[in-house]
Amino acid sequence: MAGSEVKVLGTWASPFALRVHIALGIKSVKYEWVEENLEAKSQLLLESNPINKQVPVLIHHHKPICESLAILQYIDEAWPSAPSILPSDPYHRAVARFWAAYIDHKWFTWLKGVASAEGAEAKKAALDQVREGLVVVEEAFGKCSKGKDFFSGDRIGYLDIVLGCFLGWLYVAEKRNDVKLLDEEKMPGLAAWAIKFCLDGAVKNVMPDKDELLDYANMVFQAMAMAKAKLNAPPNY
Repeated sequence: MAGSEVKVLGTWASPFALRVHIALGIKSVKYEWVEENLEAKSQLLLESNPINKQVPVLIHHHKPICESLAILQYIDEAWPSAPSILPSDPYHRAVARFWAAYIDHKWFTWLKGVASAEGAEAKKAALDQVREGLVVVEEAFGKCSKGKDFFSGDRIGYLDIVLGCFLGWLYVAEKRNDVKLLDEEKMPGLAAWAIKFCLDGAVKNVMPDKDELLDYANMVFQAMAMAKAKLNAPPNY
């Protein structure tokens, strides 16, 4: 597959763009990466995703596919001869999609809420919610993995990619709040899974460096705090 036939529009820090990196790596698909500046979005991005104007976007044969979960499923179907990403069994595939929706629409929302929580009490409540969500996912991991290394069994698949892309940002939340969220005692399965996931051949060369991600996050949150303080400042007559 020629690289020009497949393009990915994304940003290096986006966990959702990371999903596309990993999925294409599993399928051994060559592609062109286009780094986007979300402060000055390219015309290609605006034309490819006119509804949400967000990354990632996969462009295959000049046709754009948007939203990371839809992209993962597209990749699995467009390159069916390579290792599968979603389970082949309809029931297991439906279960995987259910937990992917839980991770994206509930758990990640709670993780984002940690950054916006104001005050010690609100911050603690937000962190507790993230931990509780991980305990739920720990139970799901036990049922899905059936004692093996990954949600998908012996190798990484759909749910591994969906959750694994957030590990860097989970680390950021831990460091910025001086807490441990992925607790080895309460979540031994997920803790062991996270290490194995990051060492996987399809992951380790595309996963952002966690300390670079932390530096980036600190810069972004500082800029947001300064902008908020400026907005709330009394007028200077």
